[in-house]
Amino acid sequence: MNDQTPGPGADGVEEGKRLIRLASDRGLSLGERLAERLQRLTWGTPFHAMRLKGRHPLKLIAVPEDPFFGDIERGRALLEGMMLFQGELREIEGIDFARPDWTHRFDDYLQSFAWLRDLSSVATRVHAAPVAEAILRRWLAVHGEKVTDGAWRPDLWGRRILFWTAHAPLILSAPDLVYRSSVLHALARGARHLDRAADRAQAGSARIAAWCGLLAAGLVMPGGDPRRAFGEAGLRRALSHSLFEDGGVVSRSPAAQIDAIQLLTMLAESYATRRLEAPEFVLAARTRAVAALLGICHGDRGLASWQGAGPMAGEAVDQIIAATGVRTRPLKQAREWGYQRLAAGSAVLIMDAAPPPVARVVEGGCASTLAFELSDGPDRIVVNCGGARAGLRQLPAELMEGLRTTAAHSTLVVGDSNSTAIHPDGTLGRGVVEVELARQETENGSRVEASHDGYVRRFGLLHRRVLAMSHDGRDVRGEDMLLPADRRRRKGDTGFAVRFHLHPQVEVTPTADGQAAILRTANGRLWQFRCKGGALATEDSVWIDARGRAVPSRQLVIAAETPAGGANVSWLFHRAK
Repeated sequence: MNDQTPGPGADGVEEGKRLIRLASDRGLSLGERLAERLQRLTWGTPFHAMRLKGRHPLKLIAVPEDPFFGDIERGRALLEGMMLFQGELREIEGIDFARPDWTHRFDDYLQSFAWLRDLSSVATRVHAAPVAEAILRRWLAVHGEKVTDGAWRPDLWGRRILFWTAHAPLILSAPDLVYRSSVLHALARGARHLDRAADRAQAGSARIAAWCGLLAAGLVMPGGDPRRAFGEAGLRRALSHSLFEDGGVVSRSPAAQIDAIQLLTMLAESYATRRLEAPEFVLAARTRAVAALLGICHGDRGLASWQGAGPMAGEAVDQIIAATGVRTRPLKQAREWGYQRLAAGSAVLIMDAAPPPVARVVEGGCASTLAFELSDGPDRIVVNCGGARAGLRQLPAELMEGLRTTAAHSTLVVGDSNSTAIHPDGTLGRGVVEVELARQETENGSRVEASHDGYVRRFGLLHRRVLAMSHDGRDVRGEDMLLPADRRRRKGDTGFAVRFHLHPQVEVTPTADGQAAILRTANGRLWQFRCKGGALATEDSVWIDARGRAVPSRQLVIAAETPAGGANVSWLFHRAK
């Protein structure tokens, strides 16, 4: 794709107001949950076992490449007989698939065989194959013949097929013919399982994974042409339910966005290894997804922290984009995915201007509506705490759940409550349903005005936020307003706070008048902050870095109270040097 500026709906900005509504269904209904449970119970029946029978291939007809780099630290741990993921460390010899005693996130990493990418990034086949084969033999002994609920999840089988085929030299080089036959037999059974189960995967990157794996099986296994036609139709359907038209994944998570891009790219490699062109709808979806991903990258080229994801480093993002071969510009306005990007000079501002994702497509969603992050070139200034699903296992569970709250994001908080409720079981409850959005672009700069109804039910107040960036990026002005949503009389004043979490490398010095602060970035750039309408203070904060560690930081907090008629707070970031 070329670098020419796309039109409206891509990189272009559509002006005027728009109302964004969250689907009324916050999660699976009781009937849907029962149907899903019944479907999974059928996997263990003799009838489903008969469906999985058939000829298995004697070999693969093609071995695609995995174009992505793995994690060096995790790869070296595997060579040393250990498996490491997000701070959880296990001896390979102690891994017992029949008695899993590890976390859900570690289990996904282990059973998807994503670790094959890490292993292949640090060792040659001679040194890596024995490690890979040892783990795969353990998996086959427990799950190869028996269909089990967890290990045979459609998304896990989709990923497993992609990684097994892309890293076939690591798992199919052994002279043991019985073992090799067991691997190929399991591969064929997994593909047949996906024929009937792929659409059961959760919408988003999980369903994309299931269908990409099924298609990859059709491409690299003998006699796969009928499955290819079926798989392409299924993947087209899955993408329509898993990606918005602007390219953003329905879970609104940057981590899931990268996952979807990598899955589509690995699938494209499966086509390429057969000297076939991937379907146009696959390539078009990937291009839109890359533009959306670039839209939430800062001046350091790294990811902003949204919906539980951490701030992936710019180098890692660069490698992922390079592997896709896609050339496009950042998406400035993702109305459905929900992120607005303002960029001028060396400044980049990224705003969450949509309701949280619905419960059926995300686990661990965040109450972050109308929050923003701000960077100046390589320096991040205003951030969100982030990382609710990217932190190390050693971090306290209370902290990880706290990272999902509204107070952990750079936005306004009413009465120390969340704009969207977070239930004790981790699901999202009532809160933001509608976001009204208007954006303007002039020669003087960019302006976004948005409001949400997350505090209407409890406090009778609408939160409206206006953000404006000057044409040179040196001024970022904002105003937060609480407006009466109806004519109901409220008793007493309601306290609120506007929070600006600062990057750990930002030094903050409050001024004597208590209404301003001087911010110095890691590269010595000076920004002045000034506010009106509340009392300014600095408080402790925390930031989850790219390695999942909790790093102490500071935050600016404007505290005030709103009477029955509402209130407003204005503020300004000005680059002084």
